[in-house]
Amino acid sequence: MLNIRKAKIEDIKDITKIYNYAILKTNATFDTKEKSIEEQKKWFKQHGKKNPIIVAELDNIIIGFASLNKYSSKLAYSDTVEISLYLLEEYHNKGYGKKLMDSIIKEGRKAGVHVILSRITEGNEKSIYLHESVGFELVGVMREVGFKFGKRLNVYLMQKIFSI
Repeated sequence: MLNIRKAKIEDIKDITKIYNYAILKTNATFDTKEKSIEEQKKWFKQHGKKNPIIVAELDNIIIGFASLNKYSSKLAYSDTVEISLYLLEEYHNKGYGKKLMDSIIKEGRKAGVHVILSRITEGNEKSIYLHESVGFELVGVMREVGFKFGKRLNVYLMQKIFSI
């Protein structure tokens, strides 16, 4: 049975493994070098009430994680976050991503977030569909802003606004 819960610092090894796979094998992130456990611990510690991290466990194995990340250090953006969501490849297309997405959105709403932004690299139609299915709207395309795996890549900017 799938268990979605708040991440603990002890989960950082599994989170790092999942993220490093995405770095090396996908264009879902524009990081190009693997992260160390120490780097990920620093990332973890930057998260707080408005920026939760959650994990999805299946049979006591962490299969994915999602986070709401600080969008900007400028105070006027304090109610705006950027979402990240990563699953182990063998768990794609099984509904786990949707459950993780629903859970992190719920956490954001509870924390008083007003806007969730998402940047999705071209070619990730399933991610765009997932975002649309939970109320994100496309607000623009940033053309050729990334370069990974020898190719210039467009990024789709999507957002979800919680009404007051």
